[in-house]
Amino acid sequence: MYTLGINAVYHDSAACLVKDGQVLAAAEEERFTHIKHGKRPIPFSTYELPFHAINYCLQEACISLPDLDHIAYSYDPFLLLEQPLDDAVLTLPLEPSAHPIPAGWESVWDPLFVSSIINAPRHLASGAPHHLEKPFRGAHARGPYHWHFVEHHIAHAASAFLPSPFQQAAILTLDGRGEKASTSYFIGDGTTMLRLGQVNVPHSLGLLYEQVTEYLGFLHSADEYKVMALASFGKPSFLRDFQEIIQLGSDGQYTIQPPRLKERFGAPRMRGESFEQRHYDIAHSLQVALEETVLELASWLYQATQLDNLCLAGGVALNCVMNARLRDKGPFKAIWVQPAAGDAGTALGAALWLDTQQRGADSRTFCMDTAFLGPDFSDEEIEQFIRWSKLPYRRLTHIAEEVADLLAADKIIGWFQGRMEFGPRALGARSILASPLHASMQTRLNEIKDREDFRPVAPVILEEEAAHWFSDAGKSPFMLFVYDVLPEKADRIPAVRHVDGTARIQTINRQQHARYYDLLKAFQARTGVPVLVNTSFNTRGEPIVCTPRDAIECFWTSPLDALVIGSFILEKPQAEL
Repeated sequence: MYTLGINAVYHDSAACLVKDGQVLAAAEEERFTHIKHGKRPIPFSTYELPFHAINYCLQEACISLPDLDHIAYSYDPFLLLEQPLDDAVLTLPLEPSAHPIPAGWESVWDPLFVSSIINAPRHLASGAPHHLEKPFRGAHARGPYHWHFVEHHIAHAASAFLPSPFQQAAILTLDGRGEKASTSYFIGDGTTMLRLGQVNVPHSLGLLYEQVTEYLGFLHSADEYKVMALASFGKPSFLRDFQEIIQLGSDGQYTIQPPRLKERFGAPRMRGESFEQRHYDIAHSLQVALEETVLELASWLYQATQLDNLCLAGGVALNCVMNARLRDKGPFKAIWVQPAAGDAGTALGAALWLDTQQRGADSRTFCMDTAFLGPDFSDEEIEQFIRWSKLPYRRLTHIAEEVADLLAADKIIGWFQGRMEFGPRALGARSILASPLHASMQTRLNEIKDREDFRPVAPVILEEEAAHWFSDAGKSPFMLFVYDVLPEKADRIPAVRHVDGTARIQTINRQQHARYYDLLKAFQARTGVPVLVNTSFNTRGEPIVCTPRDAIECFWTSPLDALVIGSFILEKPQAEL
């Protein structure tokens, strides 16, 4: 049985294909279209479907759209409608913003928003781009597959629990918003999930973080991770303000008071303006308030479930500093976070949930121990494109050893190997790699990627070595937690140590990615350090590369020293100064 999961409502459009409980493929639309996050989360974009990601998933299984049994769309518009569909009439003025909000809606644009979602089956059947048309032929608005709208937070929860290593777990989902919920609590047992409660919008930790992101001059629904990085430079000077904004209740409930950020903190920062100390302090205070609040919510959930395991999803769960605080100070003994915790992951969650329900499965056979679910390319395909491009290259005989020599010589390498990662983190398939031995490497990488200078870069480390370099570090394959760099090791890996003494680590073992692991072992043999800098293979404003063409274009339009792509290497001639 084939089940296709689709996320398309807000941002991070994505698709995932599941066959009889196994995830065959998953990818985000941005990787194919070069539009960051797939689209902006505005009502006008709701009709856009991830046709390219869907096409990839179908290709991976060698099927066409009519071969699917079920489609799971990770949002249920009927939760927003107060009347049956047959009787529903939506009225939309030509200039909605010039009119009052219609009764029963939260926004003047909601009728357009909901109508686009309800008509998604029609658009999928008839709206594919011309160059992708073939695998979509034979489909129509009513199938032949069965279409299902899956509640957004159920999709988040399923993405967290069903691929996790736990048979029983508490589940916490935190994001900006779903249909109504912004925070949801579940208990997972085998293949079932029972909802324990939820917090509804407008009360939302995710939306508050978005508002502060915008106030600080960043792009909301995109740059929240920059606020998290900025927070390390500040002090909790405004913590009391955020404690007034976030009002904790009982039974996992909370309310968000109107933030009135301009009234509290003064004029907002405009994009490109320099940072003042108050900006650092606002970010820090928000981050601390978020951590304290989520600790309280997790404590209630633990009391309600009495389970030792916790699964997390939703965009807020990408906050690796918060995750680490929950790991160190929270009541749960083990935490698993969905690698694609943002909205992209709801495509996977919706597909797994529906597959489980439709098959009546009483056991799970899929565990997500890697995120390598995207496209890959054979050496034959890669070499054919390089030759067509008329570029000089050579085949590597001993990849790990030869690339380790370059890294030990402080070269910065584009690394393109195997299946692309699903989720926002580059994890060794589409990465830029460098040596962590000199502090200047952070500045060099931020310059190459045109990133703000306050942003850290992250390390990858051999799994068996992690505890020798980072405090109490265990398995962390998805870069979703920070750890303290051990004081005695700090001077050996200064490039990956953030200003607060932490690093967002990725651990790797050979079973997860043999070539990546072997490279780290070879670098360790040369330097005594089992750590590399690993950052995403992209430049500013661009998604992570997907294809050989993407990788080569990024390589030749940036100051990277070499590109290792499959078994081949491309190097730039040394410029004469």
